[in-house]
Amino acid sequence: MFWSKNSDAVEEMELDAELQDTHHDGNIGTQVPVEGSGVRPRGRILYTFQTHRGLKSRHIQLIALGGSIGTGLFVGTGTTLSLAGPAPLFMSFIVISVIVWIVVQSLAEMTTYLPVEGASVPFYVHRFFEPSLAFAAGWNYFYSYAMLVAAEISAASVVIDYWDNPVPVAAWITIILITVVLLNVFAVRIYGESEFWFASIKIIAILGLIILGIVLFFGGGPNHDRLGFRYWNDPGAFNSYPKPGLGNTGKFLAFWTSLIRSGFAFILSPETITIAAGESEAPRRNIPKASKRFIYRLIVFYILGTLVVSVIIASNDADLLQAVSSGTTNAGASPFVIGIKRAGIQGLDHVVNAVIITSAWSAANSFLYAGSRSLFSLAMTGQAPKIFTKCCNGVPYVAVFATAALGSLAYLSVSSGSATVFAWFLNLTTIGGYVAWVVMFMTYLRFRKALAYNGILSSIPFKSPWQPYTSYFAMIMLILLCLTNGFQVFFPSNFSAASFLAAYITLPLFFTLYLGHKLWARTPWIRSIETVDVWSGKEEADRQEEEDMGPSIPRNLLERIWFWIV
Repeated sequence: MFWSKNSDAVEEMELDAELQDTHHDGNIGTQVPVEGSGVRPRGRILYTFQTHRGLKSRHIQLIALGGSIGTGLFVGTGTTLSLAGPAPLFMSFIVISVIVWIVVQSLAEMTTYLPVEGASVPFYVHRFFEPSLAFAAGWNYFYSYAMLVAAEISAASVVIDYWDNPVPVAAWITIILITVVLLNVFAVRIYGESEFWFASIKIIAILGLIILGIVLFFGGGPNHDRLGFRYWNDPGAFNSYPKPGLGNTGKFLAFWTSLIRSGFAFILSPETITIAAGESEAPRRNIPKASKRFIYRLIVFYILGTLVVSVIIASNDADLLQAVSSGTTNAGASPFVIGIKRAGIQGLDHVVNAVIITSAWSAANSFLYAGSRSLFSLAMTGQAPKIFTKCCNGVPYVAVFATAALGSLAYLSVSSGSATVFAWFLNLTTIGGYVAWVVMFMTYLRFRKALAYNGILSSIPFKSPWQPYTSYFAMIMLILLCLTNGFQVFFPSNFSAASFLAAYITLPLFFTLYLGHKLWARTPWIRSIETVDVWSGKEEADRQEEEDMGPSIPRNLLERIWFWIV
């Protein structure tokens, strides 16, 4: 059994002071308790784990972005555009970007305060809220990340078929899966370096597409057709959803379904900043820097990206409707590709196709890293088998292989008959991500309350703006999205058991994990504020910050530019 059945044993999670400062090969090894097996331990049992701080500042900056950009932006926006129209697509990405920015800021505040090795959202939930919620959140993160690995690998393999190559899809899935596993089982700096270059390709490509959209907007394409906001006027800014003729109600529901769907482009990506914190250099300098810059990346890549999509292609474009209705997942379904073809630009669709492949490949790489570290963190708090704590060269390789094994569900896409089942997995990840963010905000608010109780809230290393009001706003929005995710199934003649389960199966699954653990382990409903531990590991983080301090004031323009980049 890998959690304690005794509530007192679960409560004894404080670290022994004399064991907090252990070092291994220049790397700080944090001591984390492993839960007992159902009886009160006479002394705390601690298990030492080692990961290496091999991620540099430039790795963290790009990892913060790299996992965020996958097929959700390049392909998924086409489905949303066809269903809802250009205005709901653009508006929904603005709203979700605001929510994601709040998620990033809140996570950065907790992570900067306590950037310990093995850090994750479930780690903070266990520390600041209570163990059963951490158990449910941790396993929710693990299977959601594993499903996202499967989704992105499947998308990458099918996108390759755009060139009508003779290699079977299953072979491409195998090649991509083996590649991302290899990138994750070697030293973490290998993963960081690969993600740095993957993300760089995405950034250059999206900037190029945004410039292209501006050129086409003003009629600078080969056919010199000035697009402007033509498609916002004809066929119109809003579609009526879920069927024509619903008036303003249909327009609002178009926006709301676009809001629900657009989350997939962002889901569980901000957490990679927290997960990478325990393996990064100078985390108290690099994590705030990455979080502060995240807003610019959201504006440029997502908000401007979707604005370009709404300008270069109509929501009723025949090729787009055909791709969506046939369930196509290759580059032919990408609104960028269709818009490029409509503008008469030759050859660029192949370039975009290659970018979509690298984006999906990169996202799978990032999600495999995050999923393995989530499982590793679970094992370190005694909520998963201890075997997942095993590390080689600073990498929890057993956790990597376990996540990759579940990610092999990508093979479901080989059979067209499995499309419905695979759609369920995608729904699990999106709503699972919303649930995870709700739990994170609950934990963050408890974290702030504990800091205030101990009189240190005003002196923490990084404070996110407009708190706690932004957290309450984001949490309420996410709860509404979870509860209304499948609203369309309640319309007359739309209801089916399969559609209902696909929309809402995540919620009972999460609560089953939560209540099952609580009944078994008899944990408290919430840690009392005076028992919330905000001190263990802080001294170590403070010392690490002092060791990482260097010349932080740029002396000239060149140094200022370089300091901003890294």
